[in-house]
Amino acid sequence: MTERSDTPLHLLLVDDDDVLREACRRLLESEQLQVTATADPLHGLELAAQQPFPIALVDFRMPGMTGIEFIQRISLVSPHTAVILMTGYATIEMAVEAIKMGARDYIAKPFEPHALMEIIRRIAGELPIPSAAGEEKLSFEFNGKPVHIIGKSPAMQKVFGLVTKVASTDSTVLVQGESGTGKELIARAIHAFSHRAAFPFIAMDCGSLVESLFESELFGHIKGSFTGATATKHGAFELAEGGTFFFDEIGNISLNVQAKILRAIQEKEIRRVGASQSIKIDVRLIAATNLDLQTAVSQGSFREDLFYRLSVIPIHLPALRERKEDLPLLITAFLQKYNLRRRKTPLLSLTPEAEQALLQYHWPGNIRELENVLERAAVVEDSDRIELHSLPLHLQQPGKSARPSVQEELVSLQEMEKRYISQVLTSQNYNISQAARILGVDRKTLYQKIKKFDLKQI
Repeated sequence: MTERSDTPLHLLLVDDDDVLREACRRLLESEQLQVTATADPLHGLELAAQQPFPIALVDFRMPGMTGIEFIQRISLVSPHTAVILMTGYATIEMAVEAIKMGARDYIAKPFEPHALMEIIRRIAGELPIPSAAGEEKLSFEFNGKPVHIIGKSPAMQKVFGLVTKVASTDSTVLVQGESGTGKELIARAIHAFSHRAAFPFIAMDCGSLVESLFESELFGHIKGSFTGATATKHGAFELAEGGTFFFDEIGNISLNVQAKILRAIQEKEIRRVGASQSIKIDVRLIAATNLDLQTAVSQGSFREDLFYRLSVIPIHLPALRERKEDLPLLITAFLQKYNLRRRKTPLLSLTPEAEQALLQYHWPGNIRELENVLERAAVVEDSDRIELHSLPLHLQQPGKSARPSVQEELVSLQEMEKRYISQVLTSQNYNISQAARILGVDRKTLYQKIKKFDLKQI
């Protein structure tokens, strides 16, 4: 059995039973696995601190330390190690507690060799592949698919380091950055590297729901609690049980809902709309925003106590204009991605003029805008190189507005409305509340316009 990199999987085995430890070591080595074994849990922790072990087999009852305590301590020195707990005292309650504390799985003694190997093979196939320090991308698996976050710039290397450090904890994380910088990708990476990776990752866009529905979507409701509640509904918090809940653009929620979220965090319980009983929850919270929440706190639009609850570990994502050294890597990655969809000549490169235009542009829409520009170019370009004329007008002619004037192009009133709404949304980094205020409409009306005109965020 080998890892995905074709190197032998190296396991740590910790068990004070000499006979079982030796038998287990022989079994694993017969399966072409590399094993480091010890009877002392403290020695096991020292070994894990010296080199990374993808998987650790740990006895539940050992002198001086339980398996649960070992799980808690190894997460500090080797956060990516998946722990399989071995126990002769298996109960459902103990198994649930072990999983909650970070064990990837457990097996009851005595066990059949094939049962242990089945667990190891499954976990080996699920393990994320974190990037080493200094690498140009952070790689992991999410929902069975490989994901790569690209960045060799010092700012992104700092982000990568924070992600791998905080993933092993249950601390609340606040990801801040402009729209299009990849905040949800960072949240997914934290989840993928955590001991909660086998449990759900539930994301909620706080700007896409009207306030009257927010509480029901978040906490659920019971049948008959309001008009239209024809059945009991589980809220998003419940659906994330054991896993990670991601609040996207949390700065857009009202003070009333903020108070209820704060209570859920503090009490670790929720109450469905219309219910009299509370429900205990076990979720890890990650929030993201493109707003300056400290300014929002000072202006009275965001609760100070909730801000401090959410920002235990803040992560700032730099704008693309602040990490221009990453542009060539990102361009290459997107060209490779859209080459797979191209049925004509593969794209090999960009002309010097097109490349210069991309490097000089300030990218207000960040990575999302860059990807959309390259996807468009891959569609309209017929040759094997992206030419300058395949880029949007405002990239071809720096300083030229992306929105033509009426004198340059006569268009319908509806098209003018679409372009103006798009311009306002882009100028406000797709902050729906701010854009709605500028346009003089309510958020519901703006969402209807976005849907009508298919104004995808760039």
